Amino acid sequence: MSVNRQTCTLPEELANAVAASLEEWRKSNKVARLWQKDASLWTRTDESSWLGWLHIVDQQLAHDDAFKRIAEDVQKTRFKHALLLGMGGSSLCPEVLRMTFGKIKGFPELHVLDSTDPVQIKSIEQKLDLKSTLCIVSSKSGSTLEPNIYKQYFFERVKAKVGEKEVGNRFVAITDPGSHLQEVAVADKFREIFFGLPSIGGRYSALSNFGMVPAAIMGLDMEKFLQITKEMVAACGPGVTVHDNPGVVLGTVLGVAARHGRDKLTIIASPGIYDLGAWLEQLIAESTGKNGRGIIPVDRERITRPSVYGKDRVFVYLRLASKPNKTQDKAVMALEKAGHPVVSISVDHVYTLGQELFRWEIATAVAGSIIGINAFNQPDVEASKVETRKLTSEYEAKGKLPVEVPFFEANGVQFYADEKNVAAIHGGLNAAAVLKTHLSRLNPGDYFAVLGYIPMNAENEKALQGMRHAVRDKKKVATVLGFGPRFLHSTGQAYKGGPNSGVFLQITCADAKDLPVPGQKYTFGVVKAAQARGDFAVLSERGRRALRVHLGKNLKSALATLSKAVQKAVA
Repeated sequence: MSVNRQTCTLPEELANAVAASLEEWRKSNKVARLWQKDASLWTRTDESSWLGWLHIVDQQLAHDDAFKRIAEDVQKTRFKHALLLGMGGSSLCPEVLRMTFGKIKGFPELHVLDSTDPVQIKSIEQKLDLKSTLCIVSSKSGSTLEPNIYKQYFFERVKAKVGEKEVGNRFVAITDPGSHLQEVAVADKFREIFFGLPSIGGRYSALSNFGMVPAAIMGLDMEKFLQITKEMVAACGPGVTVHDNPGVVLGTVLGVAARHGRDKLTIIASPGIYDLGAWLEQLIAESTGKNGRGIIPVDRERITRPSVYGKDRVFVYLRLASKPNKTQDKAVMALEKAGHPVVSISVDHVYTLGQELFRWEIATAVAGSIIGINAFNQPDVEASKVETRKLTSEYEAKGKLPVEVPFFEANGVQFYADEKNVAAIHGGLNAAAVLKTHLSRLNPGDYFAVLGYIPMNAENEKALQGMRHAVRDKKKVATVLGFGPRFLHSTGQAYKGGPNSGVFLQITCADAKDLPVPGQKYTFGVVKAAQARGDFAVLSERGRRALRVHLGKNLKSALATLSKAVQKAVA
C-alpha cells in the first residue's frame, strides 16, 4: 500500500501517555469496535447512526458512473463556471479542491459561496457568466437558511439571463433523500438531484456526494482520486495493528494531548494545500468542542519562533512533498528541537488529498472517544440559528431589527457587549483603552478569536491577520480567525460549547451595499446582521469573554483605525 507518511516527535511525558492509550485501544479491541459502529466508544447515545462515512469510498467506486455522467454532461454543455451554494460540510471540501486543483482544462471553473455578506455575494456574481453557469445547491438537511436564500437569489438572476423554461436546467441539488430541497428541485425542474447518505453527518461528508459531485463537475479524475483514497481506508482498517494504523495513531496523539492541556491544534500546511486547514477546522472543532471540552484548531496563524508558543500547543505539519516550503521546513525543525509536540504528514501529491480526508475523519472519531464526547453531534450550533431566526422573524413582522445602544463610541467605532462583559471592560477613555482592558483578560492557556462579519477577501483578511498576530506575539496565546457567518457552521460549535478559554473580538460593519432576498422582506445584509447578533448573544449567554466592535461603511478606513487601536492596546 502507498499512503502518505506520518511521523510524530513528542515530549517524553506525552509520548508515554500516547503509548499507554494505544495499548489500551489494542487490549480493548477498540479499532474493530469502531468499524463495528460501537457507540460505547463514545457516549452510548446515537453514535452508531453516524458512521456511514467508514464505507463511503467503496460505495462511491461502485457507482462512479454517476460522476462520469455529470462530468461528460458539463463538458458537452460547455459550462464556463460552476457555483456551489452551501455552508460548512457542504462547502468546505469543494473549496479545498478548488483552491488545490484550480481550473482544470475543459471543465467549468468552480466558485464557492458560503457568506451572506452582500458585498461578497456581488463580488462572486461579477466573476460569473450567468448564461454559462451551473449552480450547485448543496444542503444535507435541505432546510439550512443560507443555501435556501442563495438559491432564491441566483434562481432569479439566472432566470433573467436564460428565461423561465431553461432556468431549472442550470441547477443541480445535493441533499439527503426526502428533504425540502429535494421538493424544491423537483418543483423547479433541476437538471439533476444527487443524494447524500443520512448516516453521514455534514462534516464527515467530504468523500460522499457533497464533496465528490463538485469534484467531478470541476474535472477531477474521480476513479484515480478514490482509488488512492481507498489505500488510506485500508491502512486505517480493523485488521491493521493499532501502532501501524495512521488514523488511530493521529487521533490518539490529539486526544491524549488535549487531555494533557495541549488542546490548541496548530495547523501548518504547505502553500499548495494550505486551504485543507479550513476543512480540518470544521471537522475537529465541531466534532470535539462540546461539554466544556475539546480541541481548538488554529489555522493560518503565521509560524514564528518556538518561544512564542505555550504548553497548550500541539503542531501538525501537512507538507506537500511535491512542492515543499523551505521556510516552513526550517521552522518546524526548530519547533521539534525546542521540545514542542509535532506530527508531520508528507502529502505525496495533490491527488493523495483524499487520503488526508479519511485519515483525519478516523483521527477525529478516535480523539473524540479519548476526550469522552459524542464526536458526531453539534449541540451548540442550533442555539445561534434559533437566535438568528428570532431576529429575521422580527424583521419580517416589523420591518426592522431591535435597536441597539453601544456602551462606548469613538472615531466612528462602536463597542457593544452584554452587562457582565461591559462591567469587566468599561471605563476606557478611547478605543485602545477599551481593547486593552478586554485583552488583559487573556491568561496563559487561553486563545484569542477574531470573528469578522465582513467580506472575506485578501485585503480584509490581511487586516484581521495583523490584529491576531499582534495579540499572539505580545500575549503569547493561540489565536484563531474566522469570517462570519461561515464559521458558525464550523468552529462556532467549539467557541460556544468547548472549553471556556476564548477571548472573543467580533467585528461587524455597516454594509456599503445590500442585496434583496427574493420573496422575503429581509435582505442579505439583515440576515448577516441577525447572524452576528445571534452569535454574540449565545457567546454572552455561555459566559464567554466577548466584545463586539461595529465599523462604518468605509470599511478600509475603519479597519485601519481598529488595527491601530489593537496595536496600541497590546503595546
